[in-house]
Amino acid sequence: KGFERWRNPRYHGRMEDADSSARITGKCGDTMEVYLKFRDGRVEKASYATDGCGSSALCGSFAAELAIGCNPDEVSRIGGEDILAQIGAFPEEEEHCAALAAETLQEALHRYMLQETGKKGR
Repeated sequence: KGFERWRNPRYHGRMEDADSSARITGKCGDTMEVYLKFRDGRVEKASYATDGCGSSALCGSFAAELAIGCNPDEVSRIGGEDILAQIGAFPEEEEHCAALAAETLQEALHRYMLQETGKKGR
């Protein structure tokens, strides 16, 4: 599944109308960006961008795919191990890319939730 996605990337690109986004640079030096668009309490669209290696791009793609259709509680449970499970076989030395993608997804969700809490508090 991972090899096919590597050959045919999905969900790549910055989203201009995102409700939330996050950008994190990992210890390896790769930077991951995740963009989320919500509708009716669920992720309607998600995308990623990275300046990193193919493994980072693959993990960003699967992180975005896992988030689509989820409500915030479901998104909050997506971790690196979930991304790796979707990919299938993956080199152990590259597993940090999945952790980076999951961390960036969680930060984008966190920022969205802070915005929503602020709107309700007004």
